[in-house]
Amino acid sequence: MVALKLTKVGNSVGAVIPKEVLQRLKVEQGDTVYLTETPDGYRLTPYTPEFEAQMEIARGIMKKRRNALRELAK
Repeated sequence: MVALKLTKVGNSVGAVIPKEVLQRLKVEQGDTVYLTETPDGYRLTPYTPEFEAQMEIARGIMKKRRNALRELAK
């Protein structure tokens, strides 16, 4: 668990994300991250929810068609 400090930014509030967390997310200043509500709370990710859904579909296809993809890779 990582604690985030909230700070005032103009008329808004911003969160200070530690350097180690930024490195693990592979993001830097100026990048966009997405906060998604989940049944367990919230999830912070550098990927759009739509992209994640597309990747889930792609993973299913890759698993199902593993042999065909292996042949195409030769």
